[in-house]
Amino acid sequence: MSVDRSLKVKGALSRHRNVLSRAERVEVLQEEERWQEGDPVLGLPKVAHRKTHAGKKEAEKKEEGGEQPAVTPAT
Repeated sequence: MSVDRSLKVKGALSRHRNVLSRAERVEVLQEEERWQEGDPVLGLPKVAHRKTHAGKKEAEKKEEGGEQPAVTPAT
């Protein structure tokens, strides 16, 4: 039996997930000041987790940044 493609990639688990773990939900709620230390961790409210696009903007910023180091051919 072959191994699924998603399991072969080193960073496969770093992609967008629709479901957050309880610890991740608590972190988001703390940032939004909707959860304080000592509140129960069971029955947490839903947290919106939107997919973000990464990579394109960073590449565009580098191009717009102006100076880039000159690439010299290896001799």
